[in-house]
Amino acid sequence: MPSINEKVKKKDKAYIYVSTGIKILRGIFKGIGIKKKYPFFIGKHVEITHRSHIVVGKNVKFESYSEIHGLCRKGLQFGNNVTIGRFATIRPSSYYGVGNIGYGLKMGNNSSIGPFGFVGCSGKIEIGDNVMIGPRVSLFAENHNFGDVDSSIKSQGVNNKGIVIEDDCWIGSGVIILDGVTIGHGSIIGAGTLVTKDIPPQSVVLDKRNKVIKSRN
Repeated sequence: MPSINEKVKKKDKAYIYVSTGIKILRGIFKGIGIKKKYPFFIGKHVEITHRSHIVVGKNVKFESYSEIHGLCRKGLQFGNNVTIGRFATIRPSSYYGVGNIGYGLKMGNNSSIGPFGFVGCSGKIEIGDNVMIGPRVSLFAENHNFGDVDSSIKSQGVNNKGIVIEDDCWIGSGVIILDGVTIGHGSIIGAGTLVTKDIPPQSVVLDKRNKVIKSRN
């Protein structure tokens, strides 16, 4: 872990050390069945299911009240120094295993998903290294089929193309990323943007219509 800022008071440091130690202990005991490296940090009231499908690297943090559901075909893979924020949900399949079993998720090193994020990885989702995903960001790697007007939408199943977020991207608060999208490396997606098509590398996208405002170059 990085060293604590020298300006932090001793009492505050003590709290940080104690709470961090408790998270490490939870990582040992609640992490049973997960393929992992230590230290592994788990906050309070974290829900983890189907642990044999989950692989975590060193210094991975599942913050309090997050939900990580491992039932999927290719598993959930978290690189080193990954953080899953408070109340975030990672869900490749339904709670009860009915319908299609989803594909799964792969996250690179030093990447994070902010509080209240939702990752629907029924289709393949790949998140690269050094990706910062802000609060309340939603990723949906799935679309419902609806071509037959004589049948219910629910009965027509889904299709999955997958989502890729390449290395060194910053995804702002409240962004929604839909199935079939690739966000090129080094891109910035502004808060509240709805992303429905590919974003070129090094782009800055600031509105809800996918308009590329400028290139970082």
